[in-house]
Amino acid sequence: MTTDKERLLKILNKEKTDRVACICPGGMMNMITTDLMDISGISWPEAHLDPVMMANLALASYENGCFENIGVPFCMTIEAEEMGAEVTMGSKVFEPHVTGYAYDSVSEWRKLKPIDLSNGRARVVLDAIKILKSKNLDAPIVGNITGPISTASSVIEPVSFYKSLRKDNKTVHEYMEFVTDEIIKFANAQIDAGADVIAISDPSGTGEILGPKFFDEFVVRYINRILDGIKDRNVGTIVHICGQMKNVYNEVGKITSDALSFDSIVSIKESRKHLGDRVLMGNVSTYALEFATEEKVQALTRACIRSGSNIISPACGLGTRSPIANIQSLIKAIMQEDYQEES
Repeated sequence: MTTDKERLLKILNKEKTDRVACICPGGMMNMITTDLMDISGISWPEAHLDPVMMANLALASYENGCFENIGVPFCMTIEAEEMGAEVTMGSKVFEPHVTGYAYDSVSEWRKLKPIDLSNGRARVVLDAIKILKSKNLDAPIVGNITGPISTASSVIEPVSFYKSLRKDNKTVHEYMEFVTDEIIKFANAQIDAGADVIAISDPSGTGEILGPKFFDEFVVRYINRILDGIKDRNVGTIVHICGQMKNVYNEVGKITSDALSFDSIVSIKESRKHLGDRVLMGNVSTYALEFATEEKVQALTRACIRSGSNIISPACGLGTRSPIANIQSLIKAIMQEDYQEES
């Protein structure tokens, strides 16, 4: 019998398996809801700061039949905080978010401090992964990093950052090299701690914001640098990009991750036409998971499978008030499909 870990890794390697997988990686695509906090007795914001609580809360999602993976952390602010941005830990309902930037100008990037993996929340994540690995579970452990554009524009004031792409292109590239090197360091530390898959989410690096030229120059280039920095580590890789893809499909196709993940506004069927046999992940509406019926969620899941999705997941994480029954409906729908002719 195929385990959840074996299934996901086979899919990422384009190997034959019994059915599609169902995951919610973590990071930007957080899988924790208030229902799960109540069931487990572990809540935010405390779980962001304690490795045992983080590990057990992530495990609660798997143990309660929500998803077929375990993923940490539950936010995308760790890299930015480590580099000097101000971050609030949020509440039971709201994830941590940046409240203040380290500097106002890209020209000041050399003042930034590198990520310290031995302290702070980076250490919490690494220790949580080690705890999960020690349990020898059948579930894949997904480590999460924030993409280079999203990290860069969370550390330096974003309007200034985006303007500098044109006005001070050389300095931006120098800054992006620094940010990317720090992200690679954190990703490899997660792999060393026991992560089976690394997911990269870069919601600020959209084709709509950047246009095809800058998307290629800054998103594709630096995400691929991260992937090159971890490609020899024998782990799967997933990249999530937000926004419409219609103007940047050619550029997206250059991203060398094992799987690509898109927002719910992107048609899986259309993506399949542009991206051929690439492994695609997604993309059940986050809004539907929080507000629709179980039947509607199951219908959307079936539509994703039949449109060509290899890995079912929420489009961009979950609303924290999403009913647990709706989340469990994803796997229920998957189990009802006929995979006799699937490869």
